[in-house]
Amino acid sequence: MTLDLLIAGGMVVTPDGRRRQNVGVADGRIAVIGTDRPAARREVDASGLLVLPGGVDTHVHLMDPGSTEREDFPTGTAAAAVAGVTTIVEHSHGAPVRTVADLRDKQSYLTGRSNVDFGLAAHAWPGAAGDVAGLWRAGVAFFKVFTCTTHGIPGHDAAALRAHLNATALADAVSLVHCEDESLTADAERLLRGSGRTDPGLLPDWRDRDAEVVAAAVTALLVRRVGARAVVAHVSHPEVADYLARERAGGARLGAEGCPQYFLLREDEVHEHGALRKFTPPARARTDSDEALMWRLLRSGTLSHMSSDHAPSTLEQKAAGDIWNVHFGLPGLDTTLPVLLDAAARGHLSHEDVARVYAETPARTYGLYPRKGRIGVGADADLVLVDPGGRRTLANENMLSKAGWTPYHGRAVTGLVVRTYLRGVLIAEEGEPIDAREGRFLSGGGA
Repeated sequence: MTLDLLIAGGMVVTPDGRRRQNVGVADGRIAVIGTDRPAARREVDASGLLVLPGGVDTHVHLMDPGSTEREDFPTGTAAAAVAGVTTIVEHSHGAPVRTVADLRDKQSYLTGRSNVDFGLAAHAWPGAAGDVAGLWRAGVAFFKVFTCTTHGIPGHDAAALRAHLNATALADAVSLVHCEDESLTADAERLLRGSGRTDPGLLPDWRDRDAEVVAAAVTALLVRRVGARAVVAHVSHPEVADYLARERAGGARLGAEGCPQYFLLREDEVHEHGALRKFTPPARARTDSDEALMWRLLRSGTLSHMSSDHAPSTLEQKAAGDIWNVHFGLPGLDTTLPVLLDAAARGHLSHEDVARVYAETPARTYGLYPRKGRIGVGADADLVLVDPGGRRTLANENMLSKAGWTPYHGRAVTGLVVRTYLRGVLIAEEGEPIDAREGRFLSGGGA
């Protein structure tokens, strides 16, 4: 057999270790891994480079359709490709998927618009638990659930959340739950507005630690008691992670998602950067020790995996109004794998950890494994070549996202993505996207 592509001489990194091996690709899938050097139509010399599985980012908002001035699929997935991400799971709040017809319309609309493979999530609506089974069979990747009204999506109280989780347990579907208790956030907002506060420092008082802990604890308890599957989104601090770990130890099928902003950004930065630090839950880390603890929780598996929560707005949009009214969210697709590689260079993680938390575990969690998230015979040839010693400085002007900025502007990172392959097709090289629009829709675990 003549291969389509041979990536030769690289250090192949999986969660289980690393070996210098050649990776052969045929018909978009990995056909051979080993020390032999079979013939191929194209051969790439990966000497001195790491070969990692393509990133699987399962918490992405591309605003398409909806608010495409903020982000769209062609641009956002080009940013993903350059950053070493080959699979995303997307949901946009402006045009939520609530029915099977919505899912099919969005799937059709996105044909030819994506540079990476993609799954689509549905939004759970209070009182609509009856829609869960049909959407799951139709191929949604997960159900996004809010416990507080945010982004125009209504929140679930405990009764509505239990009804939703009961429906997902019957279907064996999975949910991604945004945990902030609405009674606490609403009461804080009433008091803050009543006192006339409009300064950026109100954010951590409005969306405080108690609101997240209470909602996460209730969610985790219900997940265990009804036998559902769920992930708590963007865990912002160790106390939340500890509650989830306790319920997991008691049998809950429960993941805990980390996002870089809760490791690298500091709570007090909101005073200087204002709306550019408006995301929720807000940053909690106050010291380098807080950051180091979050990395330890990720490395140990207490935090199960990493996602970007890419939710971009332009600088102009972030400046258009007071802190109460501008969009929540940060861009992150451009930078999540780069900061994970840098964390490995700084000793917080190993590169094996990076392969686990940003490829294998998210792929397993949302039913995309074993086709995605691994380097193994039969898997899609989604591969990232990385120069582990390469250095760059993250800068606004180098971001491909329509946001055009990054909260990590000026941060030096070690570890460069050199090439990205999707099913054996080169989709980015040396910081430039190919814009081949090779991305395909991926059905979730229920289809």
